[in-house]
Amino acid sequence: MISVFDMFKIGIGPSSSHTVGPMKAAAAFAADLDAAGLLDRVSRVQVDFYGSLALTGEGHGTVPAMLLGLEGQLPPTVDPLRLLPRTAELRQGAALKLAGRHDIGFDYARDVHLNKLKALPLHPNGMRFQAFDAAGEVLQQEHYYSIGGGFIVTEAQFGTPLATLSPPPFPFATGAELLAHCRREQKSIAQIVLANEACWRHPDEVRVGLLEIANVMRDCIEAGCRHDGTLPGGLDVRRRAPGIFRKMVSQQLSGRMDNLLWPMLYAMAVNEENAAGGRVVTAPTNGAAGIVPAVLQYFRHFAASACDDKVIEFLATAGALGMLYKLGASISGAEVGCQGEVGVACSMAAGAYCAVLGGTVAQVENAAEMAMEHHLGLTCDPVGGLVQIPCIERNGIAAEKAIKLAQLALLEDGQHKVSLDTVIATMLATGRDMKTTYKETSLGGLAVTVNITEC
Repeated sequence: MISVFDMFKIGIGPSSSHTVGPMKAAAAFAADLDAAGLLDRVSRVQVDFYGSLALTGEGHGTVPAMLLGLEGQLPPTVDPLRLLPRTAELRQGAALKLAGRHDIGFDYARDVHLNKLKALPLHPNGMRFQAFDAAGEVLQQEHYYSIGGGFIVTEAQFGTPLATLSPPPFPFATGAELLAHCRREQKSIAQIVLANEACWRHPDEVRVGLLEIANVMRDCIEAGCRHDGTLPGGLDVRRRAPGIFRKMVSQQLSGRMDNLLWPMLYAMAVNEENAAGGRVVTAPTNGAAGIVPAVLQYFRHFAASACDDKVIEFLATAGALGMLYKLGASISGAEVGCQGEVGVACSMAAGAYCAVLGGTVAQVENAAEMAMEHHLGLTCDPVGGLVQIPCIERNGIAAEKAIKLAQLALLEDGQHKVSLDTVIATMLATGRDMKTTYKETSLGGLAVTVNITEC
């Protein structure tokens, strides 16, 4: 089992796999050197990136995140505005402060390698860290894999269960197991999740933590609606959310109340903040970070029943659905394409929205299943290796789709032909059949058919 707080993690943009994961891996490697008593003997560190991390890492801020991770910074607390200036300092000859306290020499060309034509065997998002002493001998070496949603594993851990927590009262790894708990105990999905969380944390801590997640999501939307300008990375993509927000508010003030674009606006605002390297919540990834917050914000603004308890119910339900995909398939675009990111986020949001509007467990499953069913085969083909085109609009469309499918499920009795487990298995099989060029490599789809110079 994993926790809802594993699915929703406060971090930085633009990518959970390519930014958050490498920062965590680098920090873990530095911490392990310290714990082994080797830190003071380290003269330099070399980092090799492979596969998708190498191919799209430049557009995802992978190297700056890794460098600050080696210096002991972590995604929830790092200052996003510090990444690029600190990277520039290091490239200009500044000493790298390993684990935040041991200065070592750093030469970008010597110490950072992007192996774009080579992949490690276990996962597309692979990286190798090596620490050398003054004589050039390897003191310690570790391979890490960033497996989606900010989760990292070492080579030895790969393929082993992610759970590091004590067994909860209601363990589940499949939709069938989760729904069986709900029916037997006469509890909602959220109540099952919260009962599990209570065996790992005090209920008050769970409540405060989930409300903090919700507030960071809201703050990200508000920041995205406020920050004008152009997104970094070289495509010169204009931030659209602030202008759209101002026009929609103006329309509302003039009496027009039929504008249906609020969910799309909220999602675009989040993903523009993510593309700019701002503070976001993985939900379940950064590339799909706008969908769950957008639907939650829509509920908070437009539903009369919205309150803190409902916010917690929404996130607990969404988190449970995300766990099913994480445990039973993948949430990594580099592994299964964008169906594993935007598709999963849409499924999480649809089920959660259905739940807070009073849906039964069967209706929630139906909403979540339909949302994934209509994202099957979605490719991950970011133009220029950046989480901008088509990612920003794609999040907006998925947020609107989640709301509509939840409402559709509520109009019916919850009976459906395809189970959530079936669609999860189908998504995984589809991802395995998908060509590598369509899985976050920028080697296919829009990434090669769009003329970057015309963007």
